Amino acid sequence: MCQLLGMNCNVPTDIAFSFRGFRQRAGVTDQHSDGFGIGFFEEAGCRLFLDYQAASESPIARIIDHYPIKSINVIAHIRKATQGVVSLANCHPFQREMWGQYWLFAHNGDLKSLPPELGKGHFYQPVGSTDSEQAFCYLLEKLRSKHEKMPSSEVLFAELKEITSTLAEFGVFNFILSNGKFMFAHCSTNLSYIVRKAPFTTAHLLDEDVTFDFSTVTTPTDRVAVIATLPLTDNETWTKFEPDQLIMFIDGEPVLEQNCPHSRPSKATTNTCSS
Repeated sequence: MCQLLGMNCNVPTDIAFSFRGFRQRAGVTDQHSDGFGIGFFEEAGCRLFLDYQAASESPIARIIDHYPIKSINVIAHIRKATQGVVSLANCHPFQREMWGQYWLFAHNGDLKSLPPELGKGHFYQPVGSTDSEQAFCYLLEKLRSKHEKMPSSEVLFAELKEITSTLAEFGVFNFILSNGKFMFAHCSTNLSYIVRKAPFTTAHLLDEDVTFDFSTVTTPTDRVAVIATLPLTDNETWTKFEPDQLIMFIDGEPVLEQNCPHSRPSKATTNTCSS
């Protein structure tokens, strides 16, 4: 399976601590070695770093370790390929423009029965050969066809819930999606989150013997939500998503939650990655 990592905050924050443990899963503590990517929103802009090398070995990943970038929304992905060759074009997160905003999307799952024509729309078409990018294009195409401009967060959440239910019929569909303001996370099988806020304490990584004291770099009003396929620390309490649950995060906390039931059982039974 691939693994996902997301961060949504109320103040610009660096993801260096979480990413340090996360990238160990790309060949050191796990086998997600077929490429990685990480995207940072900065106001209307977006920095996107991709590499087909394993995140545990990539020089680009080491840059992130030594050059912390502060952002309100971050999405990262480490890949274990099942559909699509190992290549830069198949690395997540994928980026597109919609309503004058950048959108980032990363997927963990396997949509084996996705129709080839789905995702090849008028505005959005895949560049690579993954069903993940195909699903992303379909999702954006459906949203753009219904709205000429950005709808309210409540309407967007409702629309996304409906589209997610449709795509989840074709297999495992864990994903994280963001436009730099909101972050949406959907769980088919495995996804957990934690909200760090005052009083801040120390955290210890699961994948590396590293401890960090967040009280040394935060203020009492800071709030940070971290979302991951599997918990990244072993001394904090993570909240596991329910199956088929969609959550929207704003300013470092979950604000909308709803299940996205689909009309037939998932084609896939394991949490493998399609990317």
